[in-house]
Amino acid sequence: MISDAEQLAKEGKPHYIEIQGAQYEGTTVWFNTMVNSAGGTVLNPDATKVTLGAPAVKALSVMKQLASSPAADPSLSVQMENQNRLAMESGTAAFELNYPFVYPSMKADNPKLFKNFKWALYPEVTPGVPAKVTIGGTDLAVSAYSQHKALAFQAALCLRDQKNQIVNATIGGVPPTLTSLYNDPALFADYPFHADILKELEDASVRPKSPVYQVVSIDLSHLLSPPSGINPAGTENSMTSLLNDALQSKGLVP
Repeated sequence: MISDAEQLAKEGKPHYIEIQGAQYEGTTVWFNTMVNSAGGTVLNPDATKVTLGAPAVKALSVMKQLASSPAADPSLSVQMENQNRLAMESGTAAFELNYPFVYPSMKADNPKLFKNFKWALYPEVTPGVPAKVTIGGTDLAVSAYSQHKALAFQAALCLRDQKNQIVNATIGGVPPTLTSLYNDPALFADYPFHADILKELEDASVRPKSPVYQVVSIDLSHLLSPPSGINPAGTENSMTSLLNDALQSKGLVP
């Protein structure tokens, strides 16, 4: 993708790769995706140990490569998902790595460009090894203190109902959580990338599981900002030090 963007730049064509590079959780998610795609993790399964190492250095090297290339949007260090979407819709970018809400948005905002708006699986970090994209979601729960527990539970069931998930997907771009829906023809016309989304979900990674995840995320985003300032080996060392402190509830404010 970077090579393609660099070639487009030489030809004087739109060439930016839009991705989340601001100092916030989006950049943490980008990094987490890259580490997992390189075969590593940020923390071990029980969140007692930092497990960055060589995969993190590889991930940081790719992030640095992008940020230092003509493919990087000049505003990369302050960009979030919506800025990425708008840059793509304006025609100044060639690629974006974003959530599928951008598809119905492009259809509504720029029908002319939408005709050429296509998709692909997330780029691999290691050739031949599928990327492990970080997923998130909405957790639905009913408070023990709710005065209307039964109604609240019914509302939660309604939100995750098959019909509503199809509406969320086709109008909002939100990936369904029910595997069966990816084979439902009702999804196909307005969600033509359904098979690729399902494949990404099957190969997905999750954010580091830790009671101090918020601190972990803040520490990482600070060290990743701006992406052009990344020093792969040095940044990995700093991450390891800060995250070790976070796991011991030390240095909670970087």
